[in-house]
Amino acid sequence: MGPVTPRSVLRYETWTLQPGREPDAEPVLYAMQCALDGETSPTSEDFTEPQNWVLRHCSQNPSHHTYWEIITRPWRTWRQT
Repeated sequence: MGPVTPRSVLRYETWTLQPGREPDAEPVLYAMQCALDGETSPTSEDFTEPQNWVLRHCSQNPSHHTYWEIITRPWRTWRQT
């Protein structure tokens, strides 16, 4: 009998990706960023706070009209059986 060579065993599985909605999942966080000067609002679980920041920021900087919404959302993967 010759030398034993290792063999690979492949197992294909189907994985699913979805937003994390478990009770212990991290919260969804919102922030806004000014596209002109890069200043960013505080991060909050409530979108009202970043929205109020935008309104204050544009009142203090009348030429700043464009903003980016930043959403941090937890995601999870799991194997389908």
